[in-house]
Amino acid sequence: MQYVHLGRSGLLVSRLCLGTMNFGPLTSEEESFQIMDRALDLGINFFDTANVYGWKLGEGVTENIIGKWFAQGGGRREKVVIATKVFGKMGEWPNESKLSALHIRKACEDSLRRLRTDHIDLYQMHHIDPETPWEEIWQAMEVLVQQGKVIYVGSSNFGGWHIANAMETAKQRHFMGLVSEQSLYNLAARTIELEVIPASRHYGIGIIPWSPLAGGLLGGVLQKINEGRRASEGVQKQLEKHRAQVEQYEAFCREIGESPADVALAWLLHNPAVTAPIIGPRTIEQLEGSLRALEIHLTEEMLKRLDEIWPGPGGEAPWAYAW
Repeated sequence: MQYVHLGRSGLLVSRLCLGTMNFGPLTSEEESFQIMDRALDLGINFFDTANVYGWKLGEGVTENIIGKWFAQGGGRREKVVIATKVFGKMGEWPNESKLSALHIRKACEDSLRRLRTDHIDLYQMHHIDPETPWEEIWQAMEVLVQQGKVIYVGSSNFGGWHIANAMETAKQRHFMGLVSEQSLYNLAARTIELEVIPASRHYGIGIIPWSPLAGGLLGGVLQKINEGRRASEGVQKQLEKHRAQVEQYEAFCREIGESPADVALAWLLHNPAVTAPIIGPRTIEQLEGSLRALEIHLTEEMLKRLDEIWPGPGGEAPWAYAW
């Protein structure tokens, strides 16, 4: 396994991040335990979750599964850099969502209880909250850091302006601010190349791409069109929209002798702004198969071909659209 610093921090994390969103809804507790054990065996030390995962209001299903796994001991908690999130709706009362100081405090305490740990390594804001001032958000995060309940703070689904605003406010408070940004990023969704990646690079923030396979669109959808998420209505609509590109992409992968999923991950890993794509395996086999991406070297010619099939926005803003 390869390791890299999370943004400008001194924290070392694996180049692949284990996503746990399937734990509970699609993967049983027993299978989830097996996947996490195998991830450690493979050297993956970076696990991502969220308080809303499991999709049962207020229950934190996935965090509870991870907490039970930690409770088995054997150094499980000590070996894992655990990342979870705050923002989503966790109850019906007015202050049980978003980023008020009140909700951040309560959500953190609840996540700690479910995860059966005394600290969260990376506490991520799951979305921007335009109705809460940064002074309030950072004050709440600073208290959690001072109490030792949170080590690092990250963001998710922020725009470039949000990152800049957050970091400049943190700087005024002499607080470290963000070390990571978790964004939608894959060959078929490259919008963050305009402003999020440049802003993150400027502030020393590591990019953690979610949906690296575009929900299955980049995972060999034409080969296994009736399996798993590939058979969902959403993926089928995306396939209808991008069929010509997908056909070219899968043909290119056959030419170089690699699977589409591995090439999609390798393309993300070649970008120095990317810390670790999030892989969300439902099975141990899917987990083990993802490691091939670490070994693939994409030449300049290959990267150019991928740009032709899946063109990005044309570079960074404003040069992507202005003279």
